[in-house]
Amino acid sequence: MPTARSILLCLGCLIFTGAAHTGSADETTPQRKKTAARRVARETASMAGYLLAPNKKVADQYDGGYSMYVNAWPLLDQYPGRRFQTGLFGTWMFPTQESKPEERFYTDIEGGLGWWRDTRFATETPKFIVGAVALNFTEWANGPGAGKGRDWDNPRGKYGIAQLSQNVLWPPDGLNLRQGTSNQMFGYGYLPLPLTEKKSTTKGKAVTTGEQSWTLFLNTKNFKGPVAFVTPYFWSKPSVEKPQWDGMFLDSRPANPNRHLQMETQHIPAKIRQAENGDHYARVAPVYYPADENGDTIGVHRIMSYRRKAMWDRVEKWFSGGDPADTNVDTKAGFLHRFTGQGSATWRIHESTTPKEERVLVDWTAFATPTLINDDSFGYHWDRDWVQQVAGPTNPSSQLNRLPQYFKQVTKANGRSSWTTVKESEVPAETQLQAADFTPPKRPKAEAYETPTAADSCWKSPGPVAGPFQAFPGDGSVVTYYWYRFADQPALLNADLTDTEREAMQLKVEKLHRHWTKDKEYLPAPRIGELAELAPALIVTPPKGFEVGYVPIATRQAAINK
Repeated sequence: MPTARSILLCLGCLIFTGAAHTGSADETTPQRKKTAARRVARETASMAGYLLAPNKKVADQYDGGYSMYVNAWPLLDQYPGRRFQTGLFGTWMFPTQESKPEERFYTDIEGGLGWWRDTRFATETPKFIVGAVALNFTEWANGPGAGKGRDWDNPRGKYGIAQLSQNVLWPPDGLNLRQGTSNQMFGYGYLPLPLTEKKSTTKGKAVTTGEQSWTLFLNTKNFKGPVAFVTPYFWSKPSVEKPQWDGMFLDSRPANPNRHLQMETQHIPAKIRQAENGDHYARVAPVYYPADENGDTIGVHRIMSYRRKAMWDRVEKWFSGGDPADTNVDTKAGFLHRFTGQGSATWRIHESTTPKEERVLVDWTAFATPTLINDDSFGYHWDRDWVQQVAGPTNPSSQLNRLPQYFKQVTKANGRSSWTTVKESEVPAETQLQAADFTPPKRPKAEAYETPTAADSCWKSPGPVAGPFQAFPGDGSVVTYYWYRFADQPALLNADLTDTEREAMQLKVEKLHRHWTKDKEYLPAPRIGELAELAPALIVTPPKGFEVGYVPIATRQAAINK
């Protein structure tokens, strides 16, 4: 699935393994035992919701993509299993429309850092996915060889993203950060590159495929530059069957610069118990947010939107025979988003069977205040009566803020209920919440990602030029990969391109490989913080003779045999 911000979860049960209740002698009666058993059995609970970070609108002319810095950290101290799906702060990039479509119309790029239900090799360290969503979620593309479902006979989006960099290996489970990443800035953005020409027909039908290859650029400590791009055909493909959508997708349309910025959290494990007097209490698993030198949290930093000419014009001239284009995005053709200093939260603690309209909000304002860290950074200031600054659970050298764990359901003066923070000592002992254990169940061995092996498949014909090689990204998996000629990679063989069109792309990418190296600057640099790193094992060097025009493609990812 594309992101933690797009599809609702069916929240499941986490078994309570806390210590047995030891009450007074009169609680040993059959009725008391039955009542206590009912209280302890209520375990199907979680905390979930959105944190909203509003920023001021910009002019429509800044419709050529964006860049931003997102803080990367371990939200929980233990990965709680595949029910856990959450993104860190991220955004949605939709195509602009001249008029509102008459039918349901949803398509965008909405990926980012996080954890997903279909993540097979998850750790406490987040991973990155693209999250390109085709029309109404019929397909999605998360990275080269990664998309909706696992069926290669029906590859819904798994050919939607093409590898561009010769120095970054992208595992199908998501792009790994260095294990233990905590409180570091991950820079990324999307800008269109003129890698293809506009097509007047698509799959033999009289519908267009545009010339925009929306390209992911990264700014990290050990890699800078373009990594991969969404093939234009991924967007235009639905128009073959639905001509009314011709020209309405991101292959042709500009991007809306006024994007929402939020953090969606789903299924933080929680436990709800009822005390003898009827009051309801809850405890959630330890939740962490980064701490800067003042103890505040910086969530997002330096969001910029650009006109298309910020990079497109000079690259187009270069590809047409001009001098090599400078790598820096032209910030004079960009606009820095300003935050309003406001923000809200929709976190709720609830059982899985609780109807949506009855799910009770957490009183977020009791311990967190949305804050302008500076004019281009959004975050939170914490109430130290409730939030404790501690060493990071996966990186002791990093300081994090641990949020309150205990809550009581109360009714406010307006008649609405909310979960308000309480001290551990205020929670009745009979709830047994103090002894609650959030240790995740033992995970079964993850199923391997496998790509087609038939001799006549696009993975084998024309096939790779070197390999196999292996990489160990630190998440308990081993990635097998090969080197392919750029134009012969499986994604481009499934992008409705002729041999001539692919060879034209090959020449352009060879120029990029010669001049746009990973040590140059591309996105505007952050003004605060330290840059995050990709997993070192994913920074690769082409074999001798294949330095230009060849890219690494993962063909298998499996658990390391122990």
